[in-house]
Amino acid sequence: MKAFTTHCGIAAPLLRINIDTDAIIPSREMRRVSKKGLGEGLFASWRYVMPDSRELNPDFILNKPEYANTTVLLAGNNFGCGSSREHAVWALAEYGIRAIIAPSFGAIFYQNCMRNGILPVVLSNEAVMQLSDETLQDPQHLKLKIDLQEQKVESPHGLKFEFDIETGSKEMLLNGLDSIGVTLQHEKEISAFEQQVRKQHSWLYLQN
Repeated sequence: MKAFTTHCGIAAPLLRINIDTDAIIPSREMRRVSKKGLGEGLFASWRYVMPDSRELNPDFILNKPEYANTTVLLAGNNFGCGSSREHAVWALAEYGIRAIIAPSFGAIFYQNCMRNGILPVVLSNEAVMQLSDETLQDPQHLKLKIDLQEQKVESPHGLKFEFDIETGSKEMLLNGLDSIGVTLQHEKEISAFEQQVRKQHSWLYLQN
């Protein structure tokens, strides 16, 4: 998993409320079990003219030239609600999204972001609108800066917004570790414990 420490990127406002995981990646786009190849299906119902085509819809925010190479989404309340499909986060990650800033998130989606290297930032609706207003004047040059260590988002004009994040999740993102990676950090202790149990309860391991 790619570590997240600081990021400076182009921000696109997608400020609708209740954007669910089916909107982020429709079920028809989930044709594989791998994490790879899902970025093409991101926001497919809005991004393409027809559901079964790949003709870009010029009116969709991420298809507009000024939002090329977007890496930060500014979103409305309850982003990522709906089903628990992790494919939604995989699609966002493959597209290149590194952070999503919204007033609130679907609970499972929020955790899935942490496990896949995307930083979900909760800020007030007013703060999100302020960031949107500043960046939309020239998205390619008025970028947002996000410092996970300091837990701050800085607007192009220098406004700073602090955000909260649970300590364990913060460490996972800073170190680029998913849940398995965190467990493997304790491989020696786990191995020592297993050996101790085997010694103390050897009868459990007797073979015929």
